[in-house]
Amino acid sequence: MNWQEEYQKWITNKELDESLKKQLVDIEKNEKELEDSFYRNMEFGTAGMRGVLGAGTNRMNIYTIRKASLGLAQFVAENGEEAKKRGIVIAYDPRHMSREFAFESAAVLGHHGVKSYVFDALRPTPELSFAVRFLNAFGGIVITASHNPPEYNGYKIYGEDGGQMPPTGASAVIDYISAVEDIFSVEVADQDELIEKGLLEIISEKVDRPYLEKLKEVIVNNELVQERGKDLKIVFTPLHGTGGILGVPALESVGFTNIVKVEEQFVNDPDFGTVKSPNPENKEAFSLAIEYGKKHDGDILVGTDPDADRLGVAVRNNDGEYEILSGNQIGAIILHYLLKQKKAQNELPENAAVLKSIVTSNLGTEIAKHFGVQMIEVLTGFKFIAEQIKHFEETGKHTFEFGYEESNGYMVKSFTRDKDAIQAVLAISEVALVSKTEGRTLLEELEQIYAEFGYYKEDLVSLTLSGKDGSERIKEITSGFREQLPTSMGGFRIERAEDYLRSETTWIETGKTEEIQLPTADVIKCYFEDGSWFCLRPSGTEPKIKFYFSIRGENEAESTQKLEKVKADLMQYIEA
Repeated sequence: MNWQEEYQKWITNKELDESLKKQLVDIEKNEKELEDSFYRNMEFGTAGMRGVLGAGTNRMNIYTIRKASLGLAQFVAENGEEAKKRGIVIAYDPRHMSREFAFESAAVLGHHGVKSYVFDALRPTPELSFAVRFLNAFGGIVITASHNPPEYNGYKIYGEDGGQMPPTGASAVIDYISAVEDIFSVEVADQDELIEKGLLEIISEKVDRPYLEKLKEVIVNNELVQERGKDLKIVFTPLHGTGGILGVPALESVGFTNIVKVEEQFVNDPDFGTVKSPNPENKEAFSLAIEYGKKHDGDILVGTDPDADRLGVAVRNNDGEYEILSGNQIGAIILHYLLKQKKAQNELPENAAVLKSIVTSNLGTEIAKHFGVQMIEVLTGFKFIAEQIKHFEETGKHTFEFGYEESNGYMVKSFTRDKDAIQAVLAISEVALVSKTEGRTLLEELEQIYAEFGYYKEDLVSLTLSGKDGSERIKEITSGFREQLPTSMGGFRIERAEDYLRSETTWIETGKTEEIQLPTADVIKCYFEDGSWFCLRPSGTEPKIKFYFSIRGENEAESTQKLEKVKADLMQYIEA
């Protein structure tokens, strides 16, 4: 069926949701928009699905949600009656249609005899991960589009360990979803009847309280934080999302009571009205927090994205201005502090291990090596970090100490199995407090780390290429690069290239290849002779191709100059 036929199927359906029908009428003369809405089915990948809200098979709406939930319900049923009784936990963020999508999911699951636990209001994604484990559920769903623009929403599925469902389980769910031929035929149950039958349970403090209790374990130096926590002034913004719900109580429970809330951004706003993008990686997202910081003399500014799995941090420099730390810098600071403290307290086990993604800076590797801790790299996506933690528990080979990604995702303790901005808020606040009591800032902590382990300069360039044409262009870029690997970039010789789709490393000079012992992924990573690297990776959840850079130098000037050369040359190479 072509897109025009699919469109006709929707517009002529007498039971089509009225709001969606109106949207189709509004764009009936916009052929490009119609084509993009119907040219394919909403793609459900191993990380779930994420897309623009609206009518059509390639949009997020109640019908695509029902279809996905039917696939999940069938997967649960395949695992037997016990799995159906254990059920699925569902959480959601403040985005348009999030609550509706959560209860639509429960209605589909319930129709097939699968129990759902749905939070009574917005909750952070990491709490969903915790809830799956705490309630011994079979899995979970989060309705969120993380830090995407307001017109987006998404649907992520979790396995019974609380991590995003690994590829094997996700592939089975995808097969069930793909087999649904008529998107309008998916049946739903009545919400009141499900509650009456015990197939739908509304949850809140039942999970909130134990999660907050476990969060206390993140703090390393409890005595200092309890005694001096009030001395650190923390400016907190949840960027209109879920982070403020438990972030502030978590901070206060351990001793950080001097909190200034960015009041305008504690309002749950699906349009994120005070920011261009609710992404705590961006300086613009901190504009209001910086105003509050200057007004209230804040020591540290912290911001969480709408579903509170990512943390952004800003700190004052010597000029009194606030600087945004990168995800790599935040990770390095927390990692260095955790390992240093545990080493000093003789609490660092011999089999300690840290986990990071392949696009995260090697600065963490050098830090881990210094403390005798093994760094293990995984593919991008916290589900691969969760997978490794599960492996550690089953084999006893390693003890998990910390996991992180350059995209501002961190996990200190494994009672959650996804990146947890609430944990990270506590961890970075503790480091800031210790630094302050010793007369230093976090920027000075970072400079000491660079002085000891080398100056690393990282950057990320994202090309947004939307729609059908954009998707094809992204494929052209990666396949073209893959078929003709460069021998140098920015005037620096490339030593080897790792192609994770082909699962092989190619040594450029000799052509020799070696197998990569990781799952396949559409990623190409090129290393220079000094260990610096750049990487190409199409996003799995957004219409983007991302270019990562990690450049090492003896000082900031050297690494910055080298980075700019490599970046400019790569962009020119891609456009050629």
